[in-house]
Amino acid sequence: MTAGLILVMVAAPFIAALVSVVIRVRHLGEYVNLLAAAVCLGAALILAFTRDGPREFLHGYVVIDALGAWTLVCTAIVYFLASVYAIGYMRLLAEEHERLPQFYALFAAFAGTMVCGPLMNNIGVYWIAIELTTLVSTFLVGFEKGQEAIEAAWKYIIVVSAGISLALLGTVLFYWAGSLVIGPTYDITWGALRHAAPQMNPALVQMAFLLVLVGYGTKAGLAPMHTWLPDAHSEGPAPVSAMLSGALLNTAMLGVARFLTITDAASSSLLPRTVLVGFGAFSLFVAALFIVRQRGIKRLMAYSSVEHMGVLAMGFGFGGPLAIAAVLYHMLNHSLNKSLMFFGAGNVMRLFGTKDIDEIRGVWTRFPVTGALWLAGAVAITGAPPFGLFVSEFTLMRAGLATPNAWAVFVLLILLIVIFIGFLNHFRMMYFAAPSVQAPPAASREEESDIVERPPAVPASPAGDLQPSVWMTLPMWLALLPVLIFGLWWPQGLWHFFETVAADLARSAP
Repeated sequence: MTAGLILVMVAAPFIAALVSVVIRVRHLGEYVNLLAAAVCLGAALILAFTRDGPREFLHGYVVIDALGAWTLVCTAIVYFLASVYAIGYMRLLAEEHERLPQFYALFAAFAGTMVCGPLMNNIGVYWIAIELTTLVSTFLVGFEKGQEAIEAAWKYIIVVSAGISLALLGTVLFYWAGSLVIGPTYDITWGALRHAAPQMNPALVQMAFLLVLVGYGTKAGLAPMHTWLPDAHSEGPAPVSAMLSGALLNTAMLGVARFLTITDAASSSLLPRTVLVGFGAFSLFVAALFIVRQRGIKRLMAYSSVEHMGVLAMGFGFGGPLAIAAVLYHMLNHSLNKSLMFFGAGNVMRLFGTKDIDEIRGVWTRFPVTGALWLAGAVAITGAPPFGLFVSEFTLMRAGLATPNAWAVFVLLILLIVIFIGFLNHFRMMYFAAPSVQAPPAASREEESDIVERPPAVPASPAGDLQPSVWMTLPMWLALLPVLIFGLWWPQGLWHFFETVAADLARSAP
């Protein structure tokens, strides 16, 4: 049954992509992609909660374990929500109607590559899967073909490919370290390397891990390797931005966590975990700086993603059952919440015809229902109660205080407060400030930096169609309600599942 579910989950998005390419009918592509997303979500949930320990398939090339299954659940949720939202959002792009079959083919293929990543048991094949996500999603980032979109796509593929090249070098070093113990030829699976790790050269393993951390950390959006992320998230269509932030970043962070278990088994040194915590803290620091001064609506959401990837990095660096439970809970809530935020940003951009925060005013009055949903999501994404991210961040801080890197908890607390104030101040202006009478002066050449960039205007919704359709509001409800429920109630079943993940990871702990 497990093998069949894996096959269905992997095949569904690629079949949808093939159908969209072969039968170039716009509405068919929409609904086939949505069906594939629903199939993926159902299969991921069944795999996660009926799985009986780690199992390998296809001669050890495919594995389903607790951590991978959880990543698949988060990916499938975002894929489903974004597929619903895309039906309403992409129909507003009248100039792109002829290319919608191409969009849905790329969108489904992107989801398929992200589903493959967590299932890869061979560390080299995992690298290939992550690289494939880059190649496919590059075309989605530049899909709207504007000058800024093309520039963002080029920046995305160049920066991420450079980072992934370092991850490949780290992968080769892990293979070399294993070959000195196992022999020159062996299956480079996660389990084989963890089993051989106690006999590996600790210095070589730590060097390999640092390369992997920088490489996959680039893909995960950790600072200072995050430079591709604000542009890619800002210029891609809103459903693509949700997939990049809520799903893709998790698949890269999964690799960091798995390589960390090998590094732990090879050495009792705290250096790798301290470096990971340091990257997380620095990501929060960078995110806080840019969130406070941000002027682009989707770039604001993008830097929030840098923040939350920093939180995940700190949690994995802390280690221990409580921290791992907090990280996995945070991963789920962030995937839901960030999808909501990009959906709301897409709606507002189409209503006002701009990405510029300074030109968006009176959202509450012009956008009563979805405006309220988006504002609630903004409160939730900053980690405020009574939402799920507050619970996960509070639990993470409790866990961190009991570790040698307890200093990072105080850094986390201070930066979260700064982000809370800065992020919600932008929403205060968009919702409650009076409209500007005079347009702000154009920025001088010296001022044109990442902080003060004025994003270009985007086409507004046609007159008479200013309010979002049900396709664009339903996924916002479906994302917000679980985030609220998870803030009030942590299901016991999830506790048990997180304990299983923590136990799997603890087998390699020093």
